[in-house]
Amino acid sequence: MRVCICPGSFDPVTVGHLDIIKRASKLFDKVIVCVMSNTAKNAVFTVDERVDFIRRSITNIDNIEVDGVENRLLAEYAKERQAVAIVKGLRAVSDYEYEFQQALMNKNLYAEVETVFLTTDSENMYLSSSAVKEVCRLGGDIQKFVPSAIHDDIVNRLTLK
Repeated sequence: MRVCICPGSFDPVTVGHLDIIKRASKLFDKVIVCVMSNTAKNAVFTVDERVDFIRRSITNIDNIEVDGVENRLLAEYAKERQAVAIVKGLRAVSDYEYEFQQALMNKNLYAEVETVFLTTDSENMYLSSSAVKEVCRLGGDIQKFVPSAIHDDIVNRLTLK
């Protein structure tokens, strides 16, 4: 079985993230969406909430598993799960530089894993969790940016009252 990991902070998950996850599910036998804590970011939602958001957003795809991981190296997790690949979405050239460094580090830590880059759909190139949070905080409509199953949860948490 060819297993891949789709890691990210997913704070919150967007339609852009889901596009990459769904496309990966067509390339691999099993996709593990790995919600990770990122010490460089101040998360709005807990890892458990983000795992729940993704599970509620991808109910119709059988070969996807969602897991939450805190304070672990991605390479260690990939090795433990016997993953052959790490799938990352790229929006722009600026994403590539950071992701390329991460790919090299992961390869160094776990030689059997490859990093696969999927370019975003052109309609999602501008989309990021940070932008979604900012639009929401300022009262903007985020309906087309996030899955409908979790829209209200995000709005209820982020809308300035």
